[in-house]
Amino acid sequence: MFSNLKTVLKDLGSILVILGVLMFLLLPVAYVFRELFVIKPLVFTAIAALALGFSLRFPFKHAKEPEFKHAMVCAALAWLVVPALSSLLFIMIEDMSPLDSFFEAMSGWTGTGLTMVAHPSSLTHTAQFWRSLMQWVGGVGVIVLMLSILARPGTGAFALYRAEAREERIKPSIISTVRMTWWIYLILTSFGILLFFLAGMKPWEAVNHAMTALGTGGFTVTDKSMAYYGNFLIELAVIPMMILGAIPFLVHYKALKGNFKTLFKDVQCRAFAVTLVILLVPLFAANYALYGDVLNSLRFSSFQLISGLTCTGFQTTGVHDWSGTGIMIMCMSMIIGGGMGSTAGGVKLIRVAIAYKWIRWSLRRNFLPPHAIISVRLGDRLLEKEEIVKIVSESSLIIILWLLFLFAGICVLSSVVGSQFQLGEVMFEVASAQGNVGLSTGITNAGMPYIAKVMLILNMWIGRLEIIPVLMLFRALMKGFEPI
Repeated sequence: MFSNLKTVLKDLGSILVILGVLMFLLLPVAYVFRELFVIKPLVFTAIAALALGFSLRFPFKHAKEPEFKHAMVCAALAWLVVPALSSLLFIMIEDMSPLDSFFEAMSGWTGTGLTMVAHPSSLTHTAQFWRSLMQWVGGVGVIVLMLSILARPGTGAFALYRAEAREERIKPSIISTVRMTWWIYLILTSFGILLFFLAGMKPWEAVNHAMTALGTGGFTVTDKSMAYYGNFLIELAVIPMMILGAIPFLVHYKALKGNFKTLFKDVQCRAFAVTLVILLVPLFAANYALYGDVLNSLRFSSFQLISGLTCTGFQTTGVHDWSGTGIMIMCMSMIIGGGMGSTAGGVKLIRVAIAYKWIRWSLRRNFLPPHAIISVRLGDRLLEKEEIVKIVSESSLIIILWLLFLFAGICVLSSVVGSQFQLGEVMFEVASAQGNVGLSTGITNAGMPYIAKVMLILNMWIGRLEIIPVLMLFRALMKGFEPI
């Protein structure tokens, strides 16, 4: 058992070392904006992360390479410990309570965007950039960043890569894949900064919002999210960046190599377009009476729907005024989420596409002879019955567990928020947390009950890791590492 624990702690230490280095990137921000009072707590927290990381890494540097079971437990622990250490900055710089700070950090790293900060514009520039940096790095994954820097070769690297809910390979090796992923991410972020600046944002706003848009996080440096601008041109600039964040990196890689057809052929891109149209029509109809004209109904409905489906969480209007039908449609979009291998959350478009293919395949079998051979095409792959059953069973497991934890969150939250909010609004808030979205009906705030905050923190954590690593951690804590 101890050998398994050493393997987990060694990789956890490496992740904390990376966290400490990231914190030092805030020093230039503090210097430029003359926020010198934050330097002391910033350096203290960074050194604490580095010290803890090295104290775990070096004593166990000869531990065996991680298997998938170790990687799962390490990922689940990392996504608790990293937000916990990150929250120290909010406690010391912004004087937030420990629970609110941990909520903010968890929301940041998981790319959720629900916040305990009523007025983001009142934060120090250092805290603003830290919120954006958490969502930008967290969109790809802190473990993926660790792999790209430390260049861990072998099967252990792939195990850690998979543990953070990623499986796609852009290049033959995992190290080449993660490094190419970060290059693509930097290119798209730079494009977003330029696009937002040209659309009318100030440079500081453009930098932060490009990071959180592409990371599908949703934190802003302005009050009232994107509604602060009331600018249609800025909204038009934000929409493509949210969509780019929800598209798999493999698709971006192929498109940047000149294969633009992949944007239309990829099964998840097509699923995104179809889902968007299917949900936008009834949402537009539901909101038409509220906004009173076609253009405003289309403008606000489409922006919020894309924000929900891409799991970004930017808002241009208050959804708490929407009808029950509109709220439920938005819940569906946040549960579905973006593409597998992107920065978006939710159950992922590929699983929804697989569920659709399975239903269609099952119905066709009922109308054909028992011995008829029916194959299913999933992207470029032609699947036979055995492959279909295997893929469907794996996807169904995640979807069922996802919905079970969603139901648990709804039960807890509805029991503590009282009659002030309707059930649909509670469902919306929990779906937003577990889908790592960040849209809110107004339930999430610093004054909400402690139990509600803890439940939403759990939903964000579970949603980011896609459940299985969390279950593996609980099993390891109860039964030890050997039986995993």
